[in-house]
Amino acid sequence: MRRRPGLSARLKLTLSYAGVILLAGALLLAVVWVFLLRYVPDGSLVPTPMVGRHGAPSQRFIPGRSDLWRAFAPRAAQAMAFLLLFGLLGGWLLAGRMLAPLTRIADAARLASDGSLSHRIRLEGPRDEFRELADVFDTMLERLESHIDEQQRFAANASHELRTPLAISQTLLDVARNDPGRDQGELIDRLHTVNARAIELTEALLLLSRSDRRSFAREPVDLSLIAEEAAETLLPLAEKRRITLEVTGEKTRAVGSAELMLRMVTNLVQNAIVHNLPTGGTVTVHTASESDASVLRVENTGNLLPPELLPTLTEPFQRGTQRIRTDEHAGVGLGLAIVHSIVRAHDGTLDLMPRPAGGLLVTIRLPIARTAPSPDGTHQPVMALEGPPARPSWTR
Repeated sequence: MRRRPGLSARLKLTLSYAGVILLAGALLLAVVWVFLLRYVPDGSLVPTPMVGRHGAPSQRFIPGRSDLWRAFAPRAAQAMAFLLLFGLLGGWLLAGRMLAPLTRIADAARLASDGSLSHRIRLEGPRDEFRELADVFDTMLERLESHIDEQQRFAANASHELRTPLAISQTLLDVARNDPGRDQGELIDRLHTVNARAIELTEALLLLSRSDRRSFAREPVDLSLIAEEAAETLLPLAEKRRITLEVTGEKTRAVGSAELMLRMVTNLVQNAIVHNLPTGGTVTVHTASESDASVLRVENTGNLLPPELLPTLTEPFQRGTQRIRTDEHAGVGLGLAIVHSIVRAHDGTLDLMPRPAGGLLVTIRLPIARTAPSPDGTHQPVMALEGPPARPSWTR
């Protein structure tokens, strides 16, 4: 935005300092006048006879108010001129020193606007307003740089993942064109599998983008009902792998998108089933209401996970070497990334903790549903939840 030119902050501060000094000098002169000169009588004064050095009579000179004012005014004007010069010079130097941190912050902002996000201000000295502003700006640059790097990695990985099924489809089509006698049924089945994976990946990317933008309506949600729905959907997969799936807990109120939360819980339960023991494993889903949050816990048995692997599990297209699957439920590498994005969009927290005996414990904390006082004095939810109350336990 183009703005009309104006005075710089340094010049404004300089003029302000000089004005304050001149005002202080004027107040001092006014004090001298009010409390001193006005009590001196003006006009002719009666001289007091006195004897000179050689015995001759002489008179003592007694100055009046006008005499004192004529002697005082030029000196006062000189003092005011000195104060003005001192105020301008000292104010200019002082303003420059005070605004030096702001200049460094402006230079860093200018570099950031040009695309350089690696620069940091790192302002020295005690903590004051400028130091706090510089620290906040450094934190913003760090987060912005990390977010951009994450988006670039995500774009590169997404391009690679999307290119893979397209390349496979192109190869299959080339083989079919060069070998007309090849079994068409087998070719169609392979193309269908590759196309289904591409569709699944595209839908996951769209869901991830939607949750990142927070473009969804918020409504009261019961996490216990969502947990039961996700468990019932994935029960055939658990039975196929001989995994015991259990849902426990109480009615747990949260606020957000029921569709996104269902996808969140479904991804967690599916990961817990797929990345489990070959047989005889367990998956436990528990919901609870605490004083400051609605809590969802998904715990599963499995192989031992190194702690350094956990931070990478929520990154898009990142899989730990011990968690890679090659069967039909291998996924697209976005399961926990989508979970993390949905939790972040709902202002919640996601905590991953390896179990000592093997497996993973995932804990999600979401803000509790707000309540409003009803006419009878009790607190009721802002929006009523629909559906029957959650059962205390569900096990298959």
